[in-house]
Amino acid sequence: MTGVPASAAGGSGATPVPRGGKLGTAAVNQAGLWNIANILTMVRLLLVPGFVMLLLHDGGYDPVWRSFAWAAFAVAMITDLFDGHLARAYNLVTDFGKIADPIADKAIMGAALICLSSLGDLPWWITGVILFRELGITLMRFWVIRHAVIPASRGGKMKTLAQGTAVGMYVLVLTGPLATLRFWVMMAAVVMTVVTGLDYVRQAVVLRRQGLAAERSAALEAVAAAADSGTGPGAASRDAGGGAVEPVVGNRGAAEAER
Repeated sequence: MTGVPASAAGGSGATPVPRGGKLGTAAVNQAGLWNIANILTMVRLLLVPGFVMLLLHDGGYDPVWRSFAWAAFAVAMITDLFDGHLARAYNLVTDFGKIADPIADKAIMGAALICLSSLGDLPWWITGVILFRELGITLMRFWVIRHAVIPASRGGKMKTLAQGTAVGMYVLVLTGPLATLRFWVMMAAVVMTVVTGLDYVRQAVVLRRQGLAAERSAALEAVAAAADSGTGPGAASRDAGGGAVEPVVGNRGAAEAER
């Protein structure tokens, strides 16, 4: 969950494999929907209901079943790392991946947080802060996507690692010092969640302002270029006899010209 969709890092379609390239490239670089990056994303989506069932089995307090739930959660987190790496390394990008990857990230983390809070293991305010941040940043990315893409930061990656570690520790039934440790790991994850969220907001505002300024500048340049080429509204036109006619510059300009 790096804030940028993992499989949105390149173009769509496969690229040819040069002789002497990576041994696994030919096997991995599959064109179309059924490539390894998308398959891992779909596996992560399918793990969400299985994870919830394992976590809530027998009232949600059976240590054995919660260990199984932790294993499913760990697999989901690992596939998130691998599908992103494969998409970037082998240019395995599809429209499905662009949409499904962030959904899978938010689904597994959101399911874990909501289930843990419903069981009374995690305060609801922590779940609210994390989910509000994740959904808010996702909406903000769409807000500025016409102007630029907000890149995934190192802080965002650390936040994801901290969240995954803390939630994984809460999924397990821990007591004593380990239970105290997981609390502080979760607090660190919450702090990083808030700090990186504010940084993303700052980046989004700056990028949107820059994008709007660039659009205005491009529009003015287009008008100036059209005027210079004689096709714009301010360019001089010629009458039927070939004589030049003064450009129309508005009422004030016409009055000044008459003076």
